[in-house]
Amino acid sequence: MAKEHMKSWRVGDVTVTRIVELWDFQDDIHMTMPDATPEEVIALEWLHPHYATAEGRQRMNFQGFVVQTPERIVVVDSCIGAGRRRDFDVFCDLPDGFLEDLESLGISRHDVDTVMCTHLHFDHVGWNTYKDPETGEYRPTFPDARYLFGRTEYEAWQTIRHDGVHTDMHLVECVDPIVALGLADFIEPDHTIAEGIRCEPSHGHTPGHVHVRISSQGQEAVITGDLMHHPMQCAMPHRDATFDMDKEAGRQTRIRFVDTYADSGVLVIGAHFAEPTAGHLVRDADGEVWFRGLGL
Repeated sequence: MAKEHMKSWRVGDVTVTRIVELWDFQDDIHMTMPDATPEEVIALEWLHPHYATAEGRQRMNFQGFVVQTPERIVVVDSCIGAGRRRDFDVFCDLPDGFLEDLESLGISRHDVDTVMCTHLHFDHVGWNTYKDPETGEYRPTFPDARYLFGRTEYEAWQTIRHDGVHTDMHLVECVDPIVALGLADFIEPDHTIAEGIRCEPSHGHTPGHVHVRISSQGQEAVITGDLMHHPMQCAMPHRDATFDMDKEAGRQTRIRFVDTYADSGVLVIGAHFAEPTAGHLVRDADGEVWFRGLGL
């Protein structure tokens, strides 16, 4: 259970809260950027100590988000899920706690009206379902919600199923049952989720990937999804990303994203950013962009 790592941000009348399943995961930077080196990480002083170790390893979280408006409760990316078997050991058999963390906000699983998946990788759909201990079947965790899957994203995965890195077990467990029960809506990349909450297209990491823009009372925020995984990519959006399925499209998406949000005042909430997870893209006097986490 990661309740001690929960954090909320206000965006006008909207509250965004992170629920963390894997805290301060550390690995070589090439996990995110295949041609990056520890020396490059060490050289970017603003990454330290929050986003990188002294040895040049990256620090990141695996987390989902709850977006509350006065009328709506939306889960954006439901993270990994408990007790799962996944392609990498670190994501296997995680403890329960996601729903307890949700309940600490005064929200039951029946209160959630929408589940929005920026894309359909295993660490963004995990709590779409849970395994019924009596029948072994996978049932919707949020039975009263509509699940929003990008139409392009979903259709692509029906053809791909295996992308060379991920098997399709997460689709079998966390997506297919939702579709079979008629709880899924297939949306376009500019879909409006609720008043002041909409999707923006960011194809590249996956076919049809989107991120989520929030606007309320003159304040703005964006939840990145996996268009970037680490703050270093704010400074180097043109570099390839390891897990982008279309690497050129991913590069162009990151470049556009950084150009759009640098010095914009929009709060950027990185789907995998370590603490501080939220902050702003800032362009310095030399034109270089860096991520200034809140409180730093």
